Amino acid sequence: MTNAAPARNTIPILAVTQVVAWGTLYYAFAILAADIQRELGWRAETVFGAFSWCLLVGGLASAPVGMLLDRFGGRLVMGAGSLLCGLGFILLSQAQQVLTYYAAWTLLGVAIAATLYEAAFATLNHQYGLSARKAISTLTLFGGFASTVFWPLTLKLNNLIGWRDTYLWYAALQLCVCLPLHLMLRANSPRPPHLPGAAGVRSDFTLHEALRHPAFWTLAFAFSANSFIFSALSVHLIPILTRFGHPIETVVFMAALIGPMQVAGRIGEMTLGRNVAPQTVGKITFALLPAALLALLFFGTRQWAMALFCTLYGLSNGILTIVRGTVPQAMFGTRNYGAISGAMAGPSMLSKAAGPLAVAAIIQYNPSPALLFGVLFAFAVASLLCYLMAVRTTPRLAHDIPRPT
Repeated sequence: MTNAAPARNTIPILAVTQVVAWGTLYYAFAILAADIQRELGWRAETVFGAFSWCLLVGGLASAPVGMLLDRFGGRLVMGAGSLLCGLGFILLSQAQQVLTYYAAWTLLGVAIAATLYEAAFATLNHQYGLSARKAISTLTLFGGFASTVFWPLTLKLNNLIGWRDTYLWYAALQLCVCLPLHLMLRANSPRPPHLPGAAGVRSDFTLHEALRHPAFWTLAFAFSANSFIFSALSVHLIPILTRFGHPIETVVFMAALIGPMQVAGRIGEMTLGRNVAPQTVGKITFALLPAALLALLFFGTRQWAMALFCTLYGLSNGILTIVRGTVPQAMFGTRNYGAISGAMAGPSMLSKAAGPLAVAAIIQYNPSPALLFGVLFAFAVASLLCYLMAVRTTPRLAHDIPRPT
């Protein structure tokens, strides 16, 4: 297409669309859910269960969407994602029945797979190849401002016009801003067919080859366990911290450290870690989370421990976003990155949907924060060990995979 933007505009385009996509698809619901429940008169499980269903759909759709990204590129696939997102928001704004409500969130689940970080990272990998790491790091800096922009914006719109018209405005934002911007992305460059690697020569993996390598599954579990922890804490962190006896004002102030620490971690990866292998950056990132949880597990009643937790937790969460985009490429190559990272993202999306529900069940069984953080610490340690196993057996050649006899 002659109206495609030059490659240097890919990051600015995706920076805008990622902020809008994360803000409207992910962060807005936390503000609007209470009013949705109040107006429709449904149980909380029905209202919030639809969002978990949306994340499940996104997880199931991530692998096929990744294949489409490899074949057609971000211009068409992310453009289609913006179109689905707009239609989903329109349908959601008109929902009066549970069936319509869940149908809208089903469309939005597919849109999540086609518009959020995994799709953007696949687009950057196809645009920049082996030098995509810097582009991914830069993009995540912009993406970190989505909650900063859309939490107050959503609150303001909801107070002025209500949740239905807020979603209609967000549909317009997707259709009138994100869709045209995604259609300005460059098409994928033609690629020669995949050839098996010769001895001593690196070859990119196909999805089938990656799925047969143990490193794929240990890495997928490592990311999945982290997603479980982060999604659970994103919903329950503040009430849990108050159970250590801290005043709510202190807890909110400390939790506010997490956002800046995410940005600081990403800046550190771009500067101090720019010449370090992605696998090594990942080791540090995965180790930060159990260290953060350990501080709360043993010293949760101390304010310094809460501050240390929020600092380490924020750093880990911020850098992990980059690690998700760079390590699969370093291990499995660029050619089929979309399909491989999409398949790897599937379990993480399922964990992201299950995390808040599982933690709510644990709290209902025993409200003591010691039990909860003990469980989360076990998940964090398992995640770290799986990551270390994955990068220890990093596949370097496609022909390293055992062939069927």
